[in-house]
Amino acid sequence: MRTWLTQLRELKGFTQLEVANLIGISRSHYSSIETGHRNAPPKTAKKIADVLGFEWTLFFEEKGRKTSHKQTKSA
Repeated sequence: MRTWLTQLRELKGFTQLEVANLIGISRSHYSSIETGHRNAPPKTAKKIADVLGFEWTLFFEEKGRKTSHKQTKSA
């Protein structure tokens, strides 16, 4: 779950539907990105980041941290 994304959205005062409408995707698609069930392609990540005011690469940095963490646990 991307709690950081939910927190940013709520801090800005947006609903999931409002963010989804602003970036041109369905609310269910946005919800899946927010919960971590779907990854945001770069184009969508950039749009979300523009609306919520963060660096879009954060989506991919988070994935890298999770991968690194898994590798250290299994090593």
